[in-house]
Amino acid sequence: MPSFQARPLQNPPSDSPRNDLPAGLWVKCKGCEQMVFQSTLEEALFVCPLCDHHHPVEARQRIAMLCDKNSFQEHDAGLVSVDALNFADDGSYAHKLQETMAKTGLQDAVVCGNATLNNLPFTLGVMDFRFFGASMGSVVGEKLTRLIEWSTAARYPVVIVTASGGARMQEGTLSLMQMAKTSGALMRHDEAGLPFFAILTNPTTGGVTASFASLGDVILAEPKALIGFAGPRVIKQTTSTELPKDFQTSEYLLKHGFIDRITHRHKLRSELAALLTVFSAKR
Repeated sequence: MPSFQARPLQNPPSDSPRNDLPAGLWVKCKGCEQMVFQSTLEEALFVCPLCDHHHPVEARQRIAMLCDKNSFQEHDAGLVSVDALNFADDGSYAHKLQETMAKTGLQDAVVCGNATLNNLPFTLGVMDFRFFGASMGSVVGEKLTRLIEWSTAARYPVVIVTASGGARMQEGTLSLMQMAKTSGALMRHDEAGLPFFAILTNPTTGGVTASFASLGDVILAEPKALIGFAGPRVIKQTTSTELPKDFQTSEYLLKHGFIDRITHRHKLRSELAALLTVFSAKR
C-alpha cells in the first residue's frame, strides 16, 4: 500500500467567524482538538496527522481500505430489520429504522461480502457505528452467520471488522440470540480448519465483544480503541474497586493477553495480507 504523505497543514484564520468557513472543509480532531483539512484526513485514512487519533470509518470506506479495487461482492444486501416486538407499542423503532437507512444509505449495521486482497480470496464483514451504534440486532447476526457459513463452504478465511455498542435493545431476546448464532457458526468454521481474523475498532463493546469479536484465531485492534463488555462506570460500581486509567483500551488488553496485536490503520492492509498469505500457503 502506498505510504501516506500529509499535505502541509494551514490553520483557519483566527479572526474569521465560524460560519464563514465552508461546510465540510475542516474537521475538529477529537484527539488533539485541532482543525484539520477534511481532504487531508481522508488521504490519511481518517487518522489525524497531528496526533495520530483514529477517527471513525464508514463501512464502505473500510472495505476500500482492505480489499483489492472492485473485488468486493456484497452478500445479502436486501436484509432489513423489522419491529418484530412492536417495541414501545408506538412504531417508533420502525420509524427510526427508516430514518437511519435514509441517513446512512445502509440497510443495517453491517456490510458483508467476499473479496480479494493481493488476489487472495476471503470474506469480509464490516460494522458501521452510524447505524444504531452498530448494535447487533437480528439482521446483523443473520448476515454475519450467513457470511461465515458461506465462507466455510467455500473454504475462505473470515475477516470481521467490529465497532459496536452491543446488543440492540429494541429487539430484546432476539438480539441476544445472535451471540450464540454467530459463535456457533464460527465454531463450525474452526472445526473445518479455517481461520477467522477479528479486527476490533473503537468502540467494540457489549454482546459483540462477548461473542464473535473475542473468538478470532488472530485478534487485531486499532490503537486506543475502547474494547469491553460493560462500561467502566458499571464495572466500578459492581466490583467496588478502582479501575486502571487505561482500562478497556487496546493497549491494556494487549498487555493482559486479550488481543494479539495493535495495528495502526496505515499498516492494517499489509498486516491482513500477511495473515491471508500464511493461510493460503497452508490451504
